[in-house]
Amino acid sequence: MIATTRRTGVSAAAPYRHFPTRQALLKATAIRAAELLAAELRDALARDTSGDPCEALAVTAGVYVRFVARHHAGFDLIFADQLQHLGDPDLDAAGRAVMDILMPLAMDVTRDAQAAITLLEKHVAAAHGYAVLHLSGFLRRRTTEVDDFAAGAAEVSRTLAVAERR
Repeated sequence: MIATTRRTGVSAAAPYRHFPTRQALLKATAIRAAELLAAELRDALARDTSGDPCEALAVTAGVYVRFVARHHAGFDLIFADQLQHLGDPDLDAAGRAVMDILMPLAMDVTRDAQAAITLLEKHVAAAHGYAVLHLSGFLRRRTTEVDDFAAGAAEVSRTLAVAERR
């Protein structure tokens, strides 16, 4: 919390004037992150003219890496274990909006619901992994450019999708 308030330039007590608990702040942040991510995914997919669901899925991996690089939040916040037990309809709807974008792409690739879920697990793991590697500076000797990490995530996603294509 202190790091967040420092980055935003507000006092450590400021969030508690608007949110009664840390969990309430996290929930609001997760909802907003999911809304922003869903909007960015929709925008990027609207610009994708490939007509190929494997390529569309790859596009979403790149979008995700750039999103996390900018916002320092992603699936780890949107689907945080500490928030899942809340059963909050707004939080559930926000997370579902993201998955409602990704799942049809995976279904178009695999033509099977279980295979689509497995593909999305791998897709998310790769994209989130690249995003975290970028944030941590792990590969800074090779590159610090977010676009390089986004391209890597897209390449892995594309490879996974092509391998699962049915």
